[in-house]
Amino acid sequence: MAAVPRLDLVGPATPLERLDRLSDYLGHDIYMKRDDLTPLALGGNKLRKLEFLAAEALRQGADTLVTAGAIQSNHVRQTAAVAARLGLHCVALLESPFAAPAADHYHPGDNYQHNGNRLLLDLFNTEVVMCDALHDPQAQLREQADRLEAQGFRPYVIPVGGSNGLGALGYIQCALEIARQAQQVAFGSVVVASGSAGTHAGLAVGLQSLMPDTTLVGVTVSRKAQEQQPKVVALQQEVSALLSLTDAPAPVTLWDEYVGARYGVPSEEGMAAVKLLAAQEGILLDPVYTGKAMAGLIDGLERKRFAAGPILFVHTGGAPALFAYPPSH
Repeated sequence: MAAVPRLDLVGPATPLERLDRLSDYLGHDIYMKRDDLTPLALGGNKLRKLEFLAAEALRQGADTLVTAGAIQSNHVRQTAAVAARLGLHCVALLESPFAAPAADHYHPGDNYQHNGNRLLLDLFNTEVVMCDALHDPQAQLREQADRLEAQGFRPYVIPVGGSNGLGALGYIQCALEIARQAQQVAFGSVVVASGSAGTHAGLAVGLQSLMPDTTLVGVTVSRKAQEQQPKVVALQQEVSALLSLTDAPAPVTLWDEYVGARYGVPSEEGMAAVKLLAAQEGILLDPVYTGKAMAGLIDGLERKRFAAGPILFVHTGGAPALFAYPPSH
């Protein structure tokens, strides 16, 4: 990856640790890759993608980062923090998943609109633009970029979740870290939340080369497997092309039973997983991504869905969103 510009935002490596109390509780060796501890804006996986995306923005002479997501987007929060770190302007196009009535009638309340990640955007001096829905994010982001160009800015568009081939290179870097840190542990499976698909795809390409006997399980958090699978495969292909890899992409394993009612709505199983990790390890998951992914890991163990060997859970962060949801969930 030497030919691809990259900023050093994450540092040498995030920790990889055995969760002793959780392992005893579940009766299985569980490890965690602590990407919730990346060193900017309360941590999270998007910083790895932004190492490459922000480097490209600077290479192009941009003075503004433009991106989009839900009001409580971890990606938007981290993009805004990187912009602040680099002295760039940041424009965030935000939607609320709860703006339109839904069959489940769920709404998290006022905290969702103002607390958690949304609160942090104001601290990072982000220009927030609200929209009814991100019905065509690429076109809507291009519209914002055109507006900014007309005002004299030099915008660089970062896709939702930072999930394109360039951003997904960040999880090739993570796979390299895991392979170095896990030399004494033969992981049977790695578990990660699968949303905008860049993290999943980058890990898939990296682990295919570095740990070919390990199964990567993506627990979907926003859509069914048949919709998610093409997104992961397309990004695998983009990453492989950037790295001039010629092997066929690794098969994609997706578990889609843990989404719950819909994206952004906490599930009973996900919140039980959040409470379990907090009580057993003092580690905070989130209601939207990592809580549901951990619910998949726990249920997968109970149903004997995993290959033999220790399991590694990739903690992609997201804890600030806990402050945006009612505690009863």
